[in-house]
Amino acid sequence: MTVDPNAATQGFPSPDPSHRRPRATRYLVPALVAGAVAVVLGVYGKVHDPQGTTFNLAGFNSTGAVKSWLATVAIGFAVVQFVSALMMYGKLPGPSWSSVLHRWSGRIAFLVAVPVAVHCLYALGYQTYEPRVLWHSLLGCFFFGAFSAKMLLLRSERLPGWMLPVVGGLVFAALTVVWLTSALWFFRTFGVTA
Repeated sequence: MTVDPNAATQGFPSPDPSHRRPRATRYLVPALVAGAVAVVLGVYGKVHDPQGTTFNLAGFNSTGAVKSWLATVAIGFAVVQFVSALMMYGKLPGPSWSSVLHRWSGRIAFLVAVPVAVHCLYALGYQTYEPRVLWHSLLGCFFFGAFSAKMLLLRSERLPGWMLPVVGGLVFAALTVVWLTSALWFFRTFGVTA
């Protein structure tokens, strides 16, 4: 029996392009960007000569108090984002506008966290003199890298259903530990003052 390679195939539908598996670059590019952001922040913080302070707001006793309160606002909005994500994925009951709440709480959390990170990098740098500070430095850099990856993945189509919750969970976990090793430590050490 011979097979004619030019004969039309019957019974085998041509593959639908919408069912193709996503290319590995769809995941590789966000991962590389995340790594690059984290490394660049860490290297800058390590080689930069710390300036001691960058800002202070009227009404606060110290820069540490400003940073601690801003970080607390950021973690508060991150908790709202976490809960709204559970609503979006049907794990908690919630309003139809939970996706809007999720987006805006994330934006506000990020915008409030940026001045804190700028101060940490510029005024204090990447430090490792005790375990708390080492974890704070590592996870602060990781947070901004993972956040960058999450933002890039949001624009990707056909992601596995587990990917965004996992990356979002990593971002939330990193921000939580950053807050625990900075703001909570500050409040426990110096008191809850403004």
